[in-house]
Amino acid sequence: MSLLSLQAPYLDTAADQLCFSLDLTERPALAEREVLVGGVSVRMRLLGASHQVFVGPVRETVACLPGAARGLPARLTRQQDAWDYDFSATTARLDPLEFSAQVVDILGRAADEEHSLCGVFPGSPEAVTAVVVEASDEACRTRLSWRTWHTYPQDGQIVSTHTTLETR
Repeated sequence: MSLLSLQAPYLDTAADQLCFSLDLTERPALAEREVLVGGVSVRMRLLGASHQVFVGPVRETVACLPGAARGLPARLTRQQDAWDYDFSATTARLDPLEFSAQVVDILGRAADEEHSLCGVFPGSPEAVTAVVVEASDEACRTRLSWRTWHTYPQDGQIVSTHTTLETR
């Protein structure tokens, strides 16, 4: 597990400013971790209140991107090379107690998982970006999944994503 106190100020971004892309190259990262999961190299990158995950042909970016259409797809499936890619995203607006409890759960999950990267921003201990990667135990296929969380304490919002990547 990697839990980091990030050395960058938390910027007042909002959940509705996030954009999605599978085509971007590396963006400037605050933290990065590469792990081997199920025999596959996975690069997790924290970009502030956003993330990138690079696996095989996939370059998933969820970030505030100038000039890009705002909003995350509720669900997106795509075939890339020999992989099936499935992405989903949800945004929850919570009252302050529920929000705090969810942030504690996210931090606990990131701390408990071997293949994770989690950043906490200075000035707001509930401003968190986290990525957790898991492998499947299927013998005949390579299957990875990752979950991410982006928290916005000023609005009581948490953006959660779930991605599955599987060989065909």
